[in-house]
Amino acid sequence: MFSKSRINEPGPKAGETDKPKAPEAPVSKPSMEFTPSAPKGKVAASVLSADLTVVGNLRTTGDIQVEGTVEGDIRAHLLTVGETATIRGEIVADDIVVNGRVIGRVRGLKVRLTSTAKVEGDIIHKTIAIESGAHFEGSVQRQDDPLSTGRTAAPASRIVQAPASSEES
Repeated sequence: MFSKSRINEPGPKAGETDKPKAPEAPVSKPSMEFTPSAPKGKVAASVLSADLTVVGNLRTTGDIQVEGTVEGDIRAHLLTVGETATIRGEIVADDIVVNGRVIGRVRGLKVRLTSTAKVEGDIIHKTIAIESGAHFEGSVQRQDDPLSTGRTAAPASRIVQAPASSEES
């Protein structure tokens, strides 16, 4: 059980010689410069928490989930507006899911208003889904390219509230 052998003691093992150690790399200070890079693979969405208020515009090629308040425009690939969120400004994204409140124009290839959504503003879309219970006040306009700033579509439809589920493509 106990022995006087030095097998388990720290230090050089039997047969080891004093080998020269590799030189250590010099320590450098981290750079304070920010270089944006393209997302590599699947990247998690950026989340703005419920206790956060942002005043200003947000722009990303990635995904954003907003739970707090944004006073400004948002441009993203996928934008999810959480139930506790309020956005005052224009939102532009390939895919938009609104669970909370948006006051301003919505432009997206695919727009979905869930039953808890409250939107005050125009929606320009390629496809749209409005769930039963969603509140919407504004106009709806279908465009083949809703992300462009120019308007070439026919006059918009006017909806005050969407009490029943509807889908348009």
